[in-house]
Amino acid sequence: MSLAEHIKTTLELPTLVVTKYLEDLTDADLFVRPAEKMNHIAWQLGHLIQSEHFHVTQVFPDSMPGLPDGFQEKYTKETAANENPADFHTKADYLQLMQEQRQGSLKVLAGLSDHELMQPAPESVRYLGPTVGCIFAGESTHWMMHAGQWAVVRRKLGKPPLF
Repeated sequence: MSLAEHIKTTLELPTLVVTKYLEDLTDADLFVRPAEKMNHIAWQLGHLIQSEHFHVTQVFPDSMPGLPDGFQEKYTKETAANENPADFHTKADYLQLMQEQRQGSLKVLAGLSDHELMQPAPESVRYLGPTVGCIFAGESTHWMMHAGQWAVVRRKLGKPPLF
């Protein structure tokens, strides 16, 4: 199995978990915070989507599907406290954008050799790891870390545990 195939496999679990955790939540549910001063799911989804876009384009500029105008500016540290649903997107929007960005990541990943994946990552995204492959693999960890908070939200809403 190539490194790209292995990384692709690691991205399948967070995609499944995120999809299942969101499946029975409403748009309004996305604004429940796991705990006081923690980010609500709507903000986290936007953050994750724009982060995946940013990470891959730092390594391969112009390789990812575009995001809606102003999207990245809506999901900054400064906007995390915002509670106004009108300033965010719908669950359907997030799911579509998530899928588009993930497909973009997988398309880029599929064209990379093991040698290319072992090349040094750009300094701007090296917090995910030292190599190009680590940037792609880091998406799995990033999405799962946030999805873990959604399990708490689900329990607050009286939803059953899924995993």
